[in-house]
Amino acid sequence: MTTNGATVRPRDEARPEVFDTIAVVGGGSWGTALALVAWRAGRTVRLWAREEHVVDAVRATRRNPFLDTVELPEDILVTNDMAEALAGADLAILVSPSQHLRSVARQVEPVLAPGAPVVICSKGIERDTGLLMGEVIAQVMPEREMAVLSGPTFAAEVAADMATGVTVAAAEDGFHDGHLAARVAVSLASESFRPYLSDDVRGVEIGGAAKNVIAIACGIATGLGLGSNARAMIITRGLTEITALGLAIGARLETLAGLAGAGDLMLTCSSTQSRNFSFGKALGAGEEAVRRADGPVVEGAENAASVVALARRLEVPMPVCETVLAILDGAPVAPSMKALMLADLHPEAVGAQDDWTTPHPARIDEEEERLSA
Repeated sequence: MTTNGATVRPRDEARPEVFDTIAVVGGGSWGTALALVAWRAGRTVRLWAREEHVVDAVRATRRNPFLDTVELPEDILVTNDMAEALAGADLAILVSPSQHLRSVARQVEPVLAPGAPVVICSKGIERDTGLLMGEVIAQVMPEREMAVLSGPTFAAEVAADMATGVTVAAAEDGFHDGHLAARVAVSLASESFRPYLSDDVRGVEIGGAAKNVIAIACGIATGLGLGSNARAMIITRGLTEITALGLAIGARLETLAGLAGAGDLMLTCSSTQSRNFSFGKALGAGEEAVRRADGPVVEGAENAASVVALARRLEVPMPVCETVLAILDGAPVAPSMKALMLADLHPEAVGAQDDWTTPHPARIDEEEERLSA
């Protein structure tokens, strides 16, 4: 039976089995928001936070200092005891900063029940190894099923129960009721939280890993006062860079054009709610852009070097990401952004950059003026 083009399954027909007890490992703003998502979907939820002051604050006020706009229900257990958080959990959601995922996964692996899958919500590329987050988990937890959840999500809006769509990917052929992505989707779905399914894990991961670097570039442009046209150009060219890198590692084009690719990029590059955009805006405005050790992580700054290293290894041109890395390494901000505008002219399409190029006329004029001075 169909209604408005959608298949309606009989009430007595079997459906994907939900994960009843979910442990969210990572007590930052996004982990807190995901704990609320699982709770609203009717799950039993435990939230593990590394910081004692977070646990103490939640127990005293039911508010997390990293996301103090909402109260956490008493039903959500908050603890910094990993064994307590994982006791009885049949699914673990890993939400640690990307550069700490390996160490957190090592703590989770011996405590989480055998056979319990994990969902990766960390976005990035491991600095020391160049591995995507799923590849890190495959090394640390080789016997476990895993899925990846990503998409355009500001934690504050998710926590406030505002409408949100995400992609959940698990590498299985053919979607069915037992597919891990399907089980995760039905375990988290609610009136305000809508997961879409994918089997393109790499596509979902690379979009989340690279978009934060592009967001810093957009923030820099805004801080410099370059206007909305410049931001739209950087977003679009950034998507081209992400797409080229994704295709080089075997991702699919439709994934990179979806929620975890273009969707996440557009959101992150357009609002000061994004830590990466705000960080870049401060750089562009000549303000101090601080990465506090005890505060929320600016993933774009943490991952710029690893994203660029992967692109260089695969010989994928990523001039926007290269520019961000150069600025983070101390290059002057305004001249670096100007150099993007004066780069060689070339075709727009993905992969066509080397088909034909010619020097930018304005750059030639500048170089001639400099030589004649």
